[in-house]
Amino acid sequence: MKPKWKILITLIALILAGAGIYASTVLANRNVVTVQTANVGRQDLTSLVTASGEIKPKNYINIGANAMGQLTEVAVKEGDRVRKGQMLARIENVQPEADVQAQQATLSSAQADSAAAEAGLNAADENIRTMQADIDHNQADLARMKADFDRAASLYKDKLLAGQDYELKKSTYDGQLAVVRQSQARLVQARAQREQTAAQLASTQKKIAQVQAGLTRVNDILQKYNAYAPLDGIVTNLSVRVGETVVPGVQNSAASTIMTIADMSLITAEVKVDETDIVNVRLNQVADITVDAIPNRTFKGHVIEIGNTAILRSTGVAASQSAVSSQEAKDFKVVVAMDNPPDEIRPGLSCTAKITTATRANVLTIPIQALTVRQKGDLEKKPDNGAAQASTLNPATEKALKEEIQGVFVVSNGKAEFHKVDTGITGTTDIEVLNGLKQGDQIVTGTYQVIRTLRNSAAVKVDNRNPEQQQSKT
Repeated sequence: MKPKWKILITLIALILAGAGIYASTVLANRNVVTVQTANVGRQDLTSLVTASGEIKPKNYINIGANAMGQLTEVAVKEGDRVRKGQMLARIENVQPEADVQAQQATLSSAQADSAAAEAGLNAADENIRTMQADIDHNQADLARMKADFDRAASLYKDKLLAGQDYELKKSTYDGQLAVVRQSQARLVQARAQREQTAAQLASTQKKIAQVQAGLTRVNDILQKYNAYAPLDGIVTNLSVRVGETVVPGVQNSAASTIMTIADMSLITAEVKVDETDIVNVRLNQVADITVDAIPNRTFKGHVIEIGNTAILRSTGVAASQSAVSSQEAKDFKVVVAMDNPPDEIRPGLSCTAKITTATRANVLTIPIQALTVRQKGDLEKKPDNGAAQASTLNPATEKALKEEIQGVFVVSNGKAEFHKVDTGITGTTDIEVLNGLKQGDQIVTGTYQVIRTLRNSAAVKVDNRNPEQQQSKT
């Protein structure tokens, strides 16, 4: 055989051997899945609920107009600190002020009449006491004179007293009796005059009460022409100027709101928490607050209020008030009080609150992406005629086989075995494992596509290089 044929035959043999080796390698690795893994470890875990919203004072009040008229004075400017009861603004009040002055004049006149009537009543009482004393004295004299007259009459009857002396005693007695009767008549008249004066005083006092009620009414009307601070705070919004006309009681009207007073002693971050997280939020839970306008600073706070009404995310209207039934996402209002708000904080600033809902120390954890769900039927080994048997399963068994089980794939002896796990709190990237795994177990953590499609007991190959290294090798 010629040498060139020997070389050709040798090359063909080498090519066929290489192709066989390659084919056997490809066939051997055809069902092997490349995965990324991590070991189950222990660490401190913190569960956070993150929500965004805006800075608001706990208490703020829109000062509205209670009367219609032109603003004649605005005593404050935006940003001023005010005290409770401080006059803030004044509306033109010529007519109500005149009404108050008229009522005050009427009250003064009625009070003067009452004082005069009371003085007359006191004088009448003194006069009656004097008259009563005179009557008592006259009646005592009458009793004495009657006794003298009775003795004289007895003596005169026994002819022991002269008729002239008897007549003198009788005339003296009759005269004193007339004096007593006259005094009593004057007393009756004085008492009648006193009752008239008392009735006049009562009428005057009733008039005073009526005038005072009228004065209270017109004073209340006059007060409505002035705006006063209902609390200590800061003027955060001043929407009107002197000379503008304001009107009362018109919703959503710029002319019905004069200014806004905010109580800045308690500043809050009012945030909207997703409905899936609200069940984990509790009162007094601590939170870290960041304000967009104050970068690189974090403020401490705590939860002081949790809303009970769901709010539609698209409209901001309470779900119970919405006329349209919707499955859209909902939020709940949560109010977080800032423990030490900075001086430069302002209502309306955008903010983010990270509420700590739970903490665990030295617990088993796994990456969140390692968790997956499989149906119970997919985890059980099926016989060769499994398809035929599946068609004969009763509904209860079929339903049981469709039960979804949460777990992870544990790499053991080159295979990925599905393990059911019970989980606890969720951190930023990791989740707590209550049972089903032990420390040091090697679990499949990626890729997402692999975890989603990986089958129980599948052969796997671990490749924990980062994506750049994998790409450079290929």
